[in-house]
Amino acid sequence: MFGFFKAFRKWRASRSAGHQLDTLLAMADATAPYAERSEWLIELAHWIRRRGTVQADGATEVRSVQEHTRVRYLLNVLDRNPEWKANVAGILRAVLRESDGISLLCDAGMPVHSGFFGALIERIQSSLIPPAPNRRELSVLFTLMFTSSADADWIDTLPADVRDRIQALFDHDAADDTRRTGAFSLDLLAALHNLTCQISSTGMSQMVRGRLGDADARVATESQPFYRLPRAMLAVEAAHEAVEDGAEPGRLLREVNYLRVLLDQCRIAIDDVFANLYRNGVSIDIVFQVERMRMRIARAEQLLDTWMAPDDMRAMARLTAELVTANQDSQSVSHLLRSNFSLLARKVVEYNADTGEHYIARDRQEYLKMLRMAAGGGLVTVVTVCVKFAISGAHLASLLEGLLAGINYAASFLLIHFLHFSLATKQPAMTAPTLARELDAAGTPQGMDAFVTSVLALIRTQAAAVLGNVLAVFPVCLGVALLWGTLFGSDIISPDKAHATLQSFSLLGPTPIYAALTGVLLWSSSLFAGWVDNWFVLHRVGDALAYNRRLRMTFGAAAVARLAAFWRANIAGVAGNISLGLLLGLVPALLSAFAFGFEVRHVTLSAGSIGVALGVLGKAPLHSAELWWAVAGVCSMAVLNVAVSFALAFHMAIRSRDLRRAHVRSLYEGVWRRMLSRPMELFWTGAGRRA
Repeated sequence: MFGFFKAFRKWRASRSAGHQLDTLLAMADATAPYAERSEWLIELAHWIRRRGTVQADGATEVRSVQEHTRVRYLLNVLDRNPEWKANVAGILRAVLRESDGISLLCDAGMPVHSGFFGALIERIQSSLIPPAPNRRELSVLFTLMFTSSADADWIDTLPADVRDRIQALFDHDAADDTRRTGAFSLDLLAALHNLTCQISSTGMSQMVRGRLGDADARVATESQPFYRLPRAMLAVEAAHEAVEDGAEPGRLLREVNYLRVLLDQCRIAIDDVFANLYRNGVSIDIVFQVERMRMRIARAEQLLDTWMAPDDMRAMARLTAELVTANQDSQSVSHLLRSNFSLLARKVVEYNADTGEHYIARDRQEYLKMLRMAAGGGLVTVVTVCVKFAISGAHLASLLEGLLAGINYAASFLLIHFLHFSLATKQPAMTAPTLARELDAAGTPQGMDAFVTSVLALIRTQAAAVLGNVLAVFPVCLGVALLWGTLFGSDIISPDKAHATLQSFSLLGPTPIYAALTGVLLWSSSLFAGWVDNWFVLHRVGDALAYNRRLRMTFGAAAVARLAAFWRANIAGVAGNISLGLLLGLVPALLSAFAFGFEVRHVTLSAGSIGVALGVLGKAPLHSAELWWAVAGVCSMAVLNVAVSFALAFHMAIRSRDLRRAHVRSLYEGVWRRMLSRPMELFWTGAGRRA
C-alpha cells in the first residue's frame, strides 16, 4: 500500500498526461492486494476524466483531449507494451471476479431500506462517510471511480471500435474459465433472480394488492403476474442450464419471452396502482415502495437484454452508463426527494386544480359571475376590516392580538367560502395548478393554444376579482365610517390611527415586501388545503364517517351520509380558509416578536382600511400625497399578492409534472405573443377574436 502511494506521488509529479499514463501503467500489478488494485483503477478513471493534453512519443504536436480520445490513447499504449497490457487485463478480470457485482446490478439507484426515511438517513450517512476501496463491491468501486455527472454520457457514446478493443482487453491472455463473459454472465443471472424475487414480493404485498384496479385480480392470486414471475425466472435458469449441457436454445428463448411478457404485465399493474394512488390519496411511503418496484422492473428488463447478448458491447456500454447514473442517483439526497415527492406534489396540487377551475372565467357569463362573487366577498370583508380595527384598538398583547385577528380572518374567509363568494388573492394559488394540468396536453399546437387562452382568461379573471373586491369593500367601508360618525357622534377610529393607516400602506415604505410575503402565506394555505384533502382521501375518513355505527344509530344513515359528503366536498376549503386566517393573524405577531417586523398587506383588507381612514379624515387627504402613495401601495399589493402566490403554486405544479425548462419557456413565449397580438383579451372576454 505504501509503495503505491510513493509511486503515485512520482506519477503526479509528471508534467504531461502521456508521462502520467506511462507511470500509472508501470505501477499496474495484477497480483497486488484488492485494495491496491481498486485504487489503481480509481486513479486510471481520474486520468481518463481529467482535462489536459497528451504528448505521444516525444512529438511536438499537442492536442486537446476528451474522454474518448484518452481511452483510445490508453489502448494504443497498451498495444505497444504487452507486459503492461497483461497486467491491466489481469486487474480488470480479477476485480470483476472478486467483487460483488450483484449489489451494483440490483441496488444501484434503488434504496435498500424499506421506507423513505430510512433511505434518506442512509444517503445522508453515505455522503458524510465515503466508502473505502477495500470493500469488495462493484457499487463501491463505481462510486469512487465515476464521480462526475458526465461519466455516463461518455461511456454511453463510446465509438464502436473502442468498445471492441475494450472487450479484447478484458479477454487478453485469459484462460477460458476466467474470461469476462463467463463471470459477468453469472452475476447478471443472479441479479435477475434477485430482482424478480423482490418485484414479486412487493407486488404480492397487501399495499399493492389492495390498490389494484381490478377486484377480481386481487382474488385470483394465481392470475397475477407478480405471483407467476419467480416461477418464470426459475424456468429461464433451468433452460439456461440445459443449453449449457448442449440442448437447443429454442426453449431458452421461449422462457425468456414469457418472462418479458410477465414483466410487461407487472409494469401495467404498477401503472394501475399509481392511478389508484392518484385518485384515492398519496402516502410518501407508498409512493416510495411502488416507485422502487417500477425501477426494478426496468432494471430487470435491461439486465435481461444484456444477458441474452453477452457479446454486444453496445448493450454493455449502455448498461454500464445506466449503472453509473443509477449509482450516482443512489448517493443523492436531492434525487431521492425529487423522485418521491413528485407524485405527492401532484396529488396535493390536484385539489387546487379542481377548485381553481371554478375561478377562471372563460366567457362573458362567467366573467360577470366572477364580478358578482368578488363583490360579495368585498361586502363580507367590510365586517372583517371593522373587527380588525376593534381588535387593534384594544391594545392587547401581541400574540393575543394576532390570535384574535387570525380568528377574525378565518371566520370571514369561511363565510365567504360557504356563501360561494370570492376573495381575489386566494384564487391564484388555486388556479395555477389548473393551468399546469393543461400542460399535459400542451405538446400539440391545439394544446398550446388552449393553454395560452387559459392564461389570458386567468389574468382577466384575476383583474375582475380584484376589481370586484375593491369596488365593494372601499365605498362600503367609507360609508360605514361616515354612518358611524353620524349615528354615534364619534369616529370609528382616531384621526391619528387613520393617518398611521395611510402612511403604513405607502408604496415608499416596506409595503411591497410585506405584500410579497403575504403572497407566500396565501400560497401556503392552498398547499395545506391540498395536503388535508389528500389526507382525508388517503385514510378514507369519509367512509369512516358514513359507516360509523354510533352516528348512524343516533342521526340515521341518510343524515350521516350527507355529513360525510359535506366534509368530502368542503374539508379542503375549510382547512385552507382556517389556515389562511391564522397565518395572516399569527405569523406577523410571531415574526415581529422573534425575528423582524412584518405586517399583513392584503389588497382587499387594505382597500377597506383606506375607506375607513377616509371616512374619518374627510376630504383633506384628497389633496395630500399621503393618500395617493397609499393608493399606489394598494395597487402594488394587488400585483404582488396575486403574482407571488400564483408563481409559487405554478412552479410547484410544473415540478409535479417534471416538465423540461425548454418546454416551459416556449409556453411563456406563446403567452407573450398572444398578449402583444390581442391585448384587449386581458380586459374583456372575446376581445380581439375577430382578427
